Amino acid sequence: MGRPRLGFALLLKFFEVEARFPEPAEEMPAAAVGYVAQQVKVPAEAWASYDWQGDRIKRHRREIREAYGFRANTEEDQERLAEWLAAELCPVELSWERLAAAVVARCRNDHIEPPAPKQVGRMVGRAIKDFEAHFCRGTMDRLSHETRSRLEDLVAGDDENGEGSVGGGVVTGGGRSHFAELKTDPGAPGLESLLAEVSKLQRVRRLELPADLFGDVPEKLVDAWRARASKEYPANLARMKPTKRLTLLATLCHGCQTERGHEGRPDWLDLPHG
Repeated sequence: MGRPRLGFALLLKFFEVEARFPEPAEEMPAAAVGYVAQQVKVPAEAWASYDWQGDRIKRHRREIREAYGFRANTEEDQERLAEWLAAELCPVELSWERLAAAVVARCRNDHIEPPAPKQVGRMVGRAIKDFEAHFCRGTMDRLSHETRSRLEDLVAGDDENGEGSVGGGVVTGGGRSHFAELKTDPGAPGLESLLAEVSKLQRVRRLELPADLFGDVPEKLVDAWRARASKEYPANLARMKPTKRLTLLATLCHGCQTERGHEGRPDWLDLPHG
């Protein structure tokens, strides 16, 4: 009777703290095993031989859930949680860890035993993927065919002055892609940097991005995608689906167009179209 008694006591205490059961047995801290073993007067070594597959542990878990007013999660629960993450949290929360913590907190609030940590991880990954696909489709739908073509030209088109072109992620002919130019920092103040920034701003304006392109999107989300875009290379972008590639390019150009007044950008760069 020692092993079942110690196993039940440890599952009970773990559930009291975490609102879930340990996965696997090694997740239970050794100090906690020793302490609880003393309380129930069973050798701590008995925990290692507790049966994790039989009917007894299923009964223990059921009794513990009932004691705390919880129920086991179902596939339908996991489906609803993934949809909730994608629709409500992914647009405003960028941290994978905080999204996973939100799943556990939501389950506790609803008195549902959370999925195992690996299942939570897969759920968060799926929600992020679903949200990003929705965000990219929404962004692309707001872009005219002309603007989409101009965005693609930033990476794949020939250099405007015939100085070079981008092929397979490598700029040939000694030139540099417009995409690379948009990613560069202004540099030290001076005439050269001024002309480069004026050229960059004019190029972005010629794209004719909709003024409300990201009007209903949290600013930190747009900033995060812009940061992602600034780390990409043309070859990487070329391998992406058009919806994702255009969204990354759009966030980068949107940032260049709206950052006036920030990061020390002077007001005289607010030039008229043309």
